Amino acid sequence: MLHYAVVFLVIAIIAAILGFGALAGTAAWIAKICLIVFVVLAIISFARGRRV
Repeated sequence: MLHYAVVFLVIAIIAAILGFGALAGTAAWIAKICLIVFVVLAIISFARGRRV
């Protein structure tokens, strides 16, 4: 999941450099959503792992 967030972030940076505003905004939004989901799942897995 973190890999996808990094990939979309790189796409957003390249699109921003080349001037594709809408594409950069969309890719950055997807990267942010993927990162949030990854962090939430990581916190849940760490919490469940410590209970065992």
